[in-house]
Amino acid sequence: MDNLIIREVRLEDVAGISEVLQEITAAGKRTRPSDPGFVEALYVAHPDQLTCFVATRETRILGFQSLKRAAVDNPYGAPVGWGVIGTHIRPSAARCGVGRAMFQATVSVAKAQGLPAIDATIDANNAEGLAYYAAMGFVEYKSQEGTVSKAYTFA
Repeated sequence: MDNLIIREVRLEDVAGISEVLQEITAAGKRTRPSDPGFVEALYVAHPDQLTCFVATRETRILGFQSLKRAAVDNPYGAPVGWGVIGTHIRPSAARCGVGRAMFQATVSVAKAQGLPAIDATIDANNAEGLAYYAAMGFVEYKSQEGTVSKAYTFA
C-alpha cells in the first residue's frame, strides 16, 4: 500500500482510533464501545500494553493493532505471559496490506519481549478476522461459546 506508515500509537491518535472503531461498528462488525475514553483506557494507557501500532496514510488512521501481555484472569483466557493481540482495520482499508504490515511490527516487539506465543481470540462469526489470523500463521488452539482462539507461536 503506497505511503503507508506504521508507527507507535500516540495520545493524539485516540480520536482517529475511535473513528476506526466507529466505522467498523457502522458496518455491523463490532458491538463493543468505540468512544475516545474506551480507546485511551484499552489501547493507549492499559497497564498490560506492550505496544499499539497505527497504520496511517497521510494523516488518516487506517487501522491499529494492539499487543498486551496476558495477565492472570485476562478476559480471553489466554495463558499468562503470552501476548494478546487485537487488530482493527477500517472496512474501507481492508485487504490492502494494512494488517500484514502492522503484524510485522508487532512480531518484532513480541520477540523482543520474549513472548512464547500470541493469542488472538476472535468472534466465531467473524470470517474476515479468522481468515486474517490464519493468513498471518495463527492456528486454532481452543474454542469457547461464540469465540475461536488462535495462537501464533515462536519457535
